[in-house]
Amino acid sequence: MKLGEQTRNKLKSEDQRDETSSPQDLIDQGITAIEKQVKSELISRVKEMDPYEFEVVILKLLRKMGYGEMVTTKKSGDGGIDGVMNEDTLGLERIYIQAKRYTENKVQETDIRNFIGAMSGDTSKGVFVTTSAFSAKAVDKADSAHHRIILIDGNKLADLMYEFEVGIQVKDVYPVKELDDDFFSA
Repeated sequence: MKLGEQTRNKLKSEDQRDETSSPQDLIDQGITAIEKQVKSELISRVKEMDPYEFEVVILKLLRKMGYGEMVTTKKSGDGGIDGVMNEDTLGLERIYIQAKRYTENKVQETDIRNFIGAMSGDTSKGVFVTTSAFSAKAVDKADSAHHRIILIDGNKLADLMYEFEVGIQVKDVYPVKELDDDFFSA
């Protein structure tokens, strides 16, 4: 069976890349590929979670990011607030959390408006997290609000979960060694 022209060209290009890439470049490329795959799997898995469990994951993530104590709200009738977190360990200011586990739907302007309404009077800061994305009008509404609202979409959520090791674990660590020029210059 002969290789197709496209396959031959791809193999040729990979061979050339291997010849011009340093071993460190190849390691970096491999790590980038693994990171991309893990982030994709993370967001897929989170989209399959029970919505209440998703809210708990978000609060755990924010806690690992250094925020203070957290309180989850009731499963239903929570007034549009899924959790409340202290900005720091002293609890100087509260941050309201809204978490929407959507598989395809985008968060709309009305969702942001409802979140702002739920925040009124108690706090001026909020974090709205979704596994999907925000519509342009939702982003505009959050940006124009008198409250400070941070929007975290599915891609940013995967990045943060990866960075703060929420829902993942380190599988292997490979030491990369290099010659110690100081040792030989003495």
